[in-house]
Amino acid sequence: MLTKDQIEEIRGYLNKSENPLFFFDDDPDGLCSYLLLKKYIDKGKGVVLKTKPILEEGFYMKVQEYNPDYIFILDIPIVDQEFLDKVSVPVIWLDHHKPLERKGVKYFNPMLGDKKDNRPTTYWAHKITEEKYPWLAVLGTISDWYYPTFAKEFSKQNPKLLPTKIKKPDEAIFNSKLGELITIFSMVLKNATSKVHRMASLLIKIEDPWELLEKETPRSKFIHREISKHMNEYKELFKKMDKEKPTKDKLFQIYLPPTKNSFTSLISNYLIYKHPKKIIMVIRQNEDKIIMSIRSATTKIAPIVAESIEGLDGFGGGHDFACGAGVAKDQFKEFLERFQSQII
Repeated sequence: MLTKDQIEEIRGYLNKSENPLFFFDDDPDGLCSYLLLKKYIDKGKGVVLKTKPILEEGFYMKVQEYNPDYIFILDIPIVDQEFLDKVSVPVIWLDHHKPLERKGVKYFNPMLGDKKDNRPTTYWAHKITEEKYPWLAVLGTISDWYYPTFAKEFSKQNPKLLPTKIKKPDEAIFNSKLGELITIFSMVLKNATSKVHRMASLLIKIEDPWELLEKETPRSKFIHREISKHMNEYKELFKKMDKEKPTKDKLFQIYLPPTKNSFTSLISNYLIYKHPKKIIMVIRQNEDKIIMSIRSATTKIAPIVAESIEGLDGFGGGHDFACGAGVAKDQFKEFLERFQSQII
């Protein structure tokens, strides 16, 4: 976990910053973490990482462009040392994935104190920002499949958003109005980078989530117009995938049709909710790579993915029971054989 002193330390860096630059992951946890910190100090610029969850040396051009006095890295599991070596301002990295060793960074990760504590980045951003914006905190935390203690009080005050009978994240995601908000945030992130940043600037201004759900203001109507194409594409794909029946094998593989957008994570989350006894692997081809979203409710798949990808042209990682991976198309068969051999 992060201690009270660590939370206050991060808050201190945030309050001292005059022109912060925020790098954040392109899922609702990353987005909500950014929105919370930016809303708290009302300063700085955000940069979403859309291609892969790695802050590489090439992103140093953003540092040169914005000339920040502090850099905050949110919910990004891998930061290249080459990037950190180029930066001359303080870097604060807040994450909850498998810890890494890096130089030249203030690194905060709850798993350093307790390897089982991988509470989402939004959870800690909520603490850092003095718990001022609960709807964003609950949304971001539950979107990452963690039901926080503060959700209970939020549910009492907002039963139409999050019914009090709901006690688990998957139930909230697929059976509540809060789940609809999570989907909206996910669709926001499917847009081009410039549009993501523009919509994020509008989301920061929204105080009541019903404004976004009921499309009652110009800014909420704008967001819905911008995501409508992605939302319709997702709903059509969802209907098709919902009809798929698993075989008797432990691994339930789903091959998505070619689409401009990737919905592998959203589909895999739903399928593990629907088929909790299976290991879910949602697969799509992206140019010359095979991209996968892998889920399990009972088997720790992170070490299996890591061993299966070793020596191949690919990447993989995430949490014990939820991982993403990508591998060269001509090496996918080998990856799959390695993976299957370890789950029998």
